[in-house]
Amino acid sequence: MCFLLYAGTEKPIARVAFNKDARDLSVVSLDQIDGQIRQHFTQPEVQYIGSTTGCGCGFPSVMEQNGGWPFWEDPDEIRDPDDIAEDLFNREGLVRLLRNTGEDVIELYGIWADSHGEPPHVHEEIGVSEILRPDFQFKEFGFYRVVVRASQ
Repeated sequence: MCFLLYAGTEKPIARVAFNKDARDLSVVSLDQIDGQIRQHFTQPEVQYIGSTTGCGCGFPSVMEQNGGWPFWEDPDEIRDPDDIAEDLFNREGLVRLLRNTGEDVIELYGIWADSHGEPPHVHEEIGVSEILRPDFQFKEFGFYRVVVRASQ
């Protein structure tokens, strides 16, 4: 099952098709299957954001368990350096994409495939740079109000 990340914006984000030969993020219009995700957003434009994996699995995420989102990485486990680099590449790409929209605030909602009708289980407001923190993970069913540019 894949993690999916959706973004709500005032104006559409430029569409970029997934290309398995190009190491980049994709931005895709919603289809009938994921169109029901719109009900969770206040912004008029909603689009799917894919990581370098094609789905959202390249974005760090954590599953909800017993009403919480435990970060349970074993401190003695050594992560593969390639996995760490790919994770950072996707987070940096997402932050760059969000900053390039020119919008002050963007809504993000992360779910698992086939969960489009499920309402958010938690709402959080974060600064866009928080996505770059090494310990950042999207919470399953977490709805984020991401402040990209602070109000003047």
